[in-house]
Amino acid sequence: MKLSELATLTGARVEAKFGDVDVEGAAGLDEAEAGHVTFLANPRYTARMQTTRASAIYLGEGVDAGRADIAVLSARDPYLAYTRALRLFNPEPGFEPLVHPSAVVDPTARLGAGVAVGACTVIGRGVHIGDGVRLFPNVTVYDGVSIGEGSVIHSGVALREGTVVGARVRIHNNAVVGSDGFGYAKDEEGRWLKIPQTGRVHIEDDVEIGAGTTIDCASVGETRIARGAKIDNLVQIGHSCTVGEDALLCAQVGLAGSSRVGRRVILAGQVGVAGHLEIGDDVVLTAKSATSHNVPAGKVLSGIPAFDNREWLRSIAAFRRLGEMQRALRALQTRLALLEKDATGS
Repeated sequence: MKLSELATLTGARVEAKFGDVDVEGAAGLDEAEAGHVTFLANPRYTARMQTTRASAIYLGEGVDAGRADIAVLSARDPYLAYTRALRLFNPEPGFEPLVHPSAVVDPTARLGAGVAVGACTVIGRGVHIGDGVRLFPNVTVYDGVSIGEGSVIHSGVALREGTVVGARVRIHNNAVVGSDGFGYAKDEEGRWLKIPQTGRVHIEDDVEIGAGTTIDCASVGETRIARGAKIDNLVQIGHSCTVGEDALLCAQVGLAGSSRVGRRVILAGQVGVAGHLEIGDDVVLTAKSATSHNVPAGKVLSGIPAFDNREWLRSIAAFRRLGEMQRALRALQTRLALLEKDATGS
């Protein structure tokens, strides 16, 4: 592919002083070879521009590569442009539509056109699978599940009864969608009585769910993951939760039951959210934070319990000086005691 074509397809502009070189792939600064395009988005790695072997590089508008032997593609967001290049050079692999002979498909299930069902996959009663869906081997689809067109379900996934999966959804290995919510009532003898979990999970279009993630069904009603949400590996989403559009939940996040996460929220790794909370749109909770209170829209919080990120940074800076502050306090106490002694003459 010519550099000029790549620039057009990725929303970038070729700097005029460079020729229309051929580009065959995309790679990081350190891994790139001749014929590759790379990118620089973080100034921390600027020095690596001098050693990369790439033929072209995406840079922010007005940024100079500092060398004449690498073509520059100017982009408002170099990382986004590079991502588009990666997608161009690494298109989704095709697959052959077929139902493997070892798959078990209930006669009442409806399979759309161009569906692939892998070995040892089980599809239950009343299931509806849209066009172009791919089920890898050893997927379990319980009764009454619906899967939208173009979705990809990887090996080991279990879709429990009544789950609704939208179009172009990706669910990675060993995720469980629609397992029972964690609900119990204590009886007169102090024993736990299981509360029936009668609801379902609804996954909207263009959602991605990571490996080993679990999403519980609602006790009544539904647990809903809205369009475009991205959920990392090993995330736990409790019963009756709602995750908003384009939210990003990183690894080991835990949402207790009935939590409501707004649009474009980012929950970094190992964030915990207590039950029945409202997390407003565009909130960011940094890694290992936990909140037991509602969070207004647009806030950036850190810590346990979570509070304003700027205040948290100041607190951490002070925490690192506690030893020094303690020594200073003791010295002041000693001086004060001497002054009081001199003042009283005792």
